[in-house]
Amino acid sequence: MKTIAITDYGMGNLMSVQKACEYVGAKAYITGEEEGLEKADLVILPGVGAFPDAMKLLKQTGLDNVIKAQAAKKPLLGICLGMQLLFDSSDEFALTEGLGLIKGDVRKMDAGGLKIPHMGWNSLEMNGECPLLKGVDKGSYVYFVHSYKAHVAMRDDLYAFTQYGGEVAAVVGHGNVYGCQFHPEKSSQTGLQIIKNFIEL
Repeated sequence: MKTIAITDYGMGNLMSVQKACEYVGAKAYITGEEEGLEKADLVILPGVGAFPDAMKLLKQTGLDNVIKAQAAKKPLLGICLGMQLLFDSSDEFALTEGLGLIKGDVRKMDAGGLKIPHMGWNSLEMNGECPLLKGVDKGSYVYFVHSYKAHVAMRDDLYAFTQYGGEVAAVVGHGNVYGCQFHPEKSSQTGLQIIKNFIEL
């Protein structure tokens, strides 16, 4: 049975992610320790809240460097704010450096007059093959809650997007590192399929 370490740095809905992982057949545990991340087969970086607060906590605990080290040798999945942290920087409140695992930056959404935050169910449009999206049909709906969006520097790193007043990066990846802007743990069968695919990487 694969083991998944869910990174606890003080910002994230950890229990719902843990339950979703266990539902699809993994042994998932919550940890804020280097040893806990080291011994797992895969790592999830969840996140809810503001980018600068999250990066401050990751740096204070030293988990920023631990996550980068783990990402070099095993699959890593960032969820919601956790996906945004994978990028080079964000301009949320103040320009803040991210983990730099995927090239690009995170900026305030301009949704062409649509309500911000972007909250609710939107359909996925695919952009190339991605193991995370195996068995997920084009047009499948997933659940989003966010006010900032990632601008991916390399189109090859964008695997799926949705439309909300323009294109919104939904699934990204580079090497071992993947990210979902939506919440797979709250996205019904489609979300569970994505988590199952992650476990099988």
